[in-house]
Amino acid sequence: MTTQATYNYNRIAKAIEFITSNFKEQPSLDEIAESVHLSPFHFQRLFTDWAGVSPKKFMQYISLEYAKQLLKDRQATLFDTAQETGFSGTSRLHDLFVTIEGMTPGEYKNGGGNLTINYSFAESPFGTLIVASTPKGICHMAFIDDENKGLENLRLRFPNAQFHQLLDKNQQDGLFIFQHDWNRLDQIKLHLSGTPFQLKVWETLLKIPQGSLTTYGAIARKIDSPKASRAVGTAIGSNPVAFLIPCHRVIQSSGQIGGYMWGNTRKNAIIGWEAAQINIAQ
Repeated sequence: MTTQATYNYNRIAKAIEFITSNFKEQPSLDEIAESVHLSPFHFQRLFTDWAGVSPKKFMQYISLEYAKQLLKDRQATLFDTAQETGFSGTSRLHDLFVTIEGMTPGEYKNGGGNLTINYSFAESPFGTLIVASTPKGICHMAFIDDENKGLENLRLRFPNAQFHQLLDKNQQDGLFIFQHDWNRLDQIKLHLSGTPFQLKVWETLLKIPQGSLTTYGAIARKIDSPKASRAVGTAIGSNPVAFLIPCHRVIQSSGQIGGYMWGNTRKNAIIGWEAAQINIAQ
């Protein structure tokens, strides 16, 4: 069943697709609204409620030039600034709250045998999610279009685990990241199955500040494997936890957004939304 939040995001996603496809022509508000079959007034209100900024401002945040400027201005100090504290409001780095624990070799190799995994479905600003957790933390979070397929993909990742549809505290802590009152945010714990190299890459992604972007090559240099950009890209593409592990903040060195497991439009939406939240808080 499609909720109002999902319905609204689908409208926003179609608008973002239109914006990114026609960015060079700088489409007007009327043209963007027409592409999603809404009046300019209704669309402006819907979009601003979702992003916190106007469609015109959002267009700037997902432009190639904006991405290039972020890389140029912030690349050198990217990982240093991620360690800073004292941020307030929505600009506070959610990554400070996220910790990763790798599964044991036995858990990793036997497909989650002896693991009990709770799962639930939830709404986010970017569509429906399936989120799953063990007693140690979140083990899976993915954007989905179909709940049955989402659950099937989860079961394929952990074929030998026992599953229960139940929203637990680990999941609640992770989902609360989408709220704006981060003073109530508990530490988010992740319990992940991955190789040592994958875990190293995912841990490095957590150090990219909200509203910032980096490149595959920069991640490779950070983990002391400067020639491993391709392997880094593969590890990023295997990220099992959408949004919380911010693989969406990694783009090509040219400033092009690049691919995303959960769709390029959604990646554009998240990048623009995060940039908007940072600028609103400043």
